[in-house]
Amino acid sequence: MSHMLIFGLGYTASRLAAALREAEWTVDATGSAGNVDFADEAAVCRLLAETTHVVSSVPPAEGTDPVLDRYGEYFGSAWLGYLSSTGVYGDAAGAWVDESASTGGGRRKDRAECDARWLAKGARAFRLPGIYGPRRSAFERVQSGKANRIDLPGQVFSRVHVDDIVAGVIAGLDGPPGAYNLSDDLPCPQNTIIEEASRLLGIAPPPLQTLEEANLSEMALGFYSENRRVANSKAKRVLGWQPQYPDYRAGLRSLL
Repeated sequence: MSHMLIFGLGYTASRLAAALREAEWTVDATGSAGNVDFADEAAVCRLLAETTHVVSSVPPAEGTDPVLDRYGEYFGSAWLGYLSSTGVYGDAAGAWVDESASTGGGRRKDRAECDARWLAKGARAFRLPGIYGPRRSAFERVQSGKANRIDLPGQVFSRVHVDDIVAGVIAGLDGPPGAYNLSDDLPCPQNTIIEEASRLLGIAPPPLQTLEEANLSEMALGFYSENRRVANSKAKRVLGWQPQYPDYRAGLRSLL
């Protein structure tokens, strides 16, 4: 029987775990929502000895990868997957980036280094843009009054529905090691998403502001400091993956 150990049972990994259990996999996981204590080395190593597949969704911490540092030598011959970020590509001034693009030059240097370490281990590194899905979308931001429309002509982003990530990881179970971008087919301005969500909710969109007027957090400012379009053709070609929600319209309608 296939047995998955997930490091970091967060939003995306929880949906992956549910899909695998529905397919009659055995799934164990660390994290506050999991059943295994990450710090319990004896328990984790015991599971790794019988695990067929490992996925990590744990982000870098203090400039390194806590999963690889603590447990990387115990993976054995298990299939490895890593939920990474398209932030490894840095700013592309709005150009398309695929898996052949250079990494490590942007604000996600630590993530790029961890991504490279997992690839060196023979993992499938699933590089993810902005993630949205049930209870975590533009609808919640608009309804809470936390949505912003920023006046930055030419600024575009890619995004992906959480269920398309799950489908991509499952497709990768039979795919070769390497990096895979999992994103939708239609990069577009963040303003477009907020406007469509507002339209579907039947309310006026928030006012257009400059970055200075929006008074964004440092993390949010970092989000707007990079501009790129993420190409997903490799995952389609090599893994046979197709996003169920190929653009923001389909994704938002599914959540409404």
